[in-house]
Amino acid sequence: MDTVRMPGARALPRTRWGVRKRATATAVVVVAAGLLVGGLILLVLLQTSLVAAAEAAARGEAEEVAGQVSAHGVDEGRRFIESAAHSGQYVQILDPQGSVLASSVPAVAATSLTGLRPEAGQTLTQDVPGLPSIGDDDEFLIVALGVRDKGVLHTVAVAATIQVEADTLATVAWFALGAMPLLLVLVGAAVWTLVGRSLRQVDTIRGQVAMISARRLDGRVEVPPTADEIQALAQTMNQMLDRLEAADVEQRRFISDASHELRSPLTTLSAGLEIAAADPTGRTWEEMKPVLAGETARMRYLVEDLLTLAKTNDGALHLKMTDVDLDDVLHDEITRLRSTSRHRIEARLEPARVTGDAHRLAQVIRNVLDNADRHAESRITVQVQSSEVQATISIDNDGPPVPVLDRKRIFERFVRLDESRSRERGGTGLGLAIAAALMAAHHGSIGASVAPDGGCRFELVFRRAANAVRTPTGKDIAR
Repeated sequence: MDTVRMPGARALPRTRWGVRKRATATAVVVVAAGLLVGGLILLVLLQTSLVAAAEAAARGEAEEVAGQVSAHGVDEGRRFIESAAHSGQYVQILDPQGSVLASSVPAVAATSLTGLRPEAGQTLTQDVPGLPSIGDDDEFLIVALGVRDKGVLHTVAVAATIQVEADTLATVAWFALGAMPLLLVLVGAAVWTLVGRSLRQVDTIRGQVAMISARRLDGRVEVPPTADEIQALAQTMNQMLDRLEAADVEQRRFISDASHELRSPLTTLSAGLEIAAADPTGRTWEEMKPVLAGETARMRYLVEDLLTLAKTNDGALHLKMTDVDLDDVLHDEITRLRSTSRHRIEARLEPARVTGDAHRLAQVIRNVLDNADRHAESRITVQVQSSEVQATISIDNDGPPVPVLDRKRIFERFVRLDESRSRERGGTGLGLAIAAALMAAHHGSIGASVAPDGGCRFELVFRRAANAVRTPTGKDIAR
């Protein structure tokens, strides 16, 4: 529906024809055009066929008479046309001056039927609207054939009526014109009914979808067993509702988890401030300051992680794509981790260059390394493998591997396989989810598996940069 705006007036709706009306009108117009074109072609072909048949009969008669004249003379030709006259045909034998030497009936014995004078063996045709000499107003086709007898050129003229053919053509045309409106009405009614039945199913689906609200996303539309586009539409609609319901469940769980995570530091901050405010000496404030600072930092990190995830989900994360040396990024992150970790860190860094955002790639590696540090028992091993098309980082720790059923779930938000230990050691359950989202933004992948020594392995796969140069040597870094 469009709107028509007029100066000084409200916008008025301009209704367009619906699908049903447009389909019916289109079908009627197309069928009408087809009938007109087909009818014209049929009439032309029919006229051509009827006239050709009449002309062939007249030619045959003229050739037979000419054969008799050529073989036996004009007298024999006269006896032949008098004995073999056909109804609807008039036959004459004319001399060079156009005088009638013989005729099939007395009515045409006085006046020549045509002024055509063909040469010997030549055939000429002529259409005339009637024969005034005999008072016949029917349409005639005249065939004239030249023939010689004793050196004298004669003309055999045959006049065949084609009025029957013209009447037949007119009758067919009138029948076609009379039947066309009835046929168009039948086509319009059939299309109107069929489209209406199809749209009735669409309207049913629309009504069912209209009843589904944000509070009732578990509703589904009925799938008709029609094995056509309507069935495919209903199935697609249900698939869309499945995705919406899953997204709604995920969003509600995310909000619940985020609220739960923020409640703990907020409660600690609120209680600490109340206790510190109740102590006029200020001694409690000095004692509570480290605790409040830690909870504030934890809440800040959580908010930053939530913001990063929101940007990746909404496509609002802007990446500064450049060529990045993964070995340099890994070296910096390993150096940072060594300053705080109590575990032994071993690394085999092979030069590898990829295309990506250096800051975000460092964040991915930092999150995975921190996760490994939280779950390792004594050792963390980092290795880089590079090929012509990709670079792979393997981060192993000697802690227990991720269970097979949890290897995909672990990259979801707020998922902790060891709830109590993760909370005590600072985990929010967002680090691996952020790493997976950033890897996807870089067209890479991350997965969990079992290390060769039976420990836990995280594997990051990156695309190689187009201008990357691989060097055969690497460097060992161990602690």
